[in-house]
Amino acid sequence: KMTLADIVSEIKKPARDPREGMPPVVFRSDVLSIEDLKPDMELTGTVRNVVDFGAFVDIGVKVDGLVHISQLSHKFVKNPMDVVSVGDTVKVKVLSVDPEKQRVSLTMKL
Repeated sequence: KMTLADIVSEIKKPARDPREGMPPVVFRSDVLSIEDLKPDMELTGTVRNVVDFGAFVDIGVKVDGLVHISQLSHKFVKNPMDVVSVGDTVKVKVLSVDPEKQRVSLTMKL
């Protein structure tokens, strides 16, 4: 988490991306499309968006998977932003895949 001083410092350097120092996420080489996904597969991804009902995670296929708010933690979660932030690297497991609707359901309850 960045402090206010860190944020001000980064704003003063607009050409530099603070994520440059972070290690890149390595996606599985055997998962290239939604058709390659199977329930119970464990993957690593990057949180792309956090909404009231959960978080969308880039797992290396065209479609981001959804981690529903009820699947973010074994504990009760009132606000998904208390658990994840955009840019976080997370480990997830595939719950279900619907290639026809282009939907992937994920869980962080590993």
